Amino acid sequence: MDWPDVGLLLVAGILGGLTGSIAGLASVATYPALLLAGLPPVAANVTNTVSLVFNGIGSVLGSRPELEGQGGWLLRIVPAAAFGGVAGALLLLSTPAEGFEKLVPVLLGGSAVVILLPRRSVPAHPDRRPRAGLLESAAILAICVYGGYFGAAAGVLLLALLLTTGSDTLAHANAGKNVVLGVANSAAAVVFAMAAPVHWLAVVPLGAGCLLGSRLGPVVVRHAPAGPLRVLIGLAGLALAVRLGVDAYG
Repeated sequence: MDWPDVGLLLVAGILGGLTGSIAGLASVATYPALLLAGLPPVAANVTNTVSLVFNGIGSVLGSRPELEGQGGWLLRIVPAAAFGGVAGALLLLSTPAEGFEKLVPVLLGGSAVVILLPRRSVPAHPDRRPRAGLLESAAILAICVYGGYFGAAAGVLLLALLLTTGSDTLAHANAGKNVVLGVANSAAAVVFAMAAPVHWLAVVPLGAGCLLGSRLGPVVVRHAPAGPLRVLIGLAGLALAVRLGVDAYG
């Protein structure tokens, strides 16, 4: 890995950390950067997951004001998030590399479409989140399995779910999302660190960038709408999905 690759990964990490802590879009920026740096798809995916542990750390630190009152709900849902992350990681490790390379464009394209879907407005009076019901817990588990397996826009799916099932403001739902996905991602990263081809030299600049960017993301959520940024990244994700699809199926 040469210095231009290091610079690319650092910048991608900052962008990924910022967008990831705003709406769960980190992998749309960080995963393509790892591919551009020369990593094969599976190695890029597991390296991305390990790097995004730092995204979870920064985003949770930046979300502390909005996490007040959510402790009980988080304690009940964290085990499902951790189990989902481990299950997704094991699923990835049992998938042949050739099949995963063809699956990536589908996952990325679907994630980009989800990003572009309009979001309903949310009332500005955060209440404590109610006890997680069976359906909400099952949906969170499924999203965390996906997050451990690939993860692009998993945060968007989770954010939409939390806004639908609770009375949170965007900032409060986003804070809960940051914790849940941080746990799922960390659980998957432990599996990958022990049993997958993690490119540790790439983790250093990408993780550092994620930590910096994710620390700022919750501040942006408090003060500025993320709609235009979401649209830009969604369109970029669609373009990348088309390019990867041509490469995989051409």
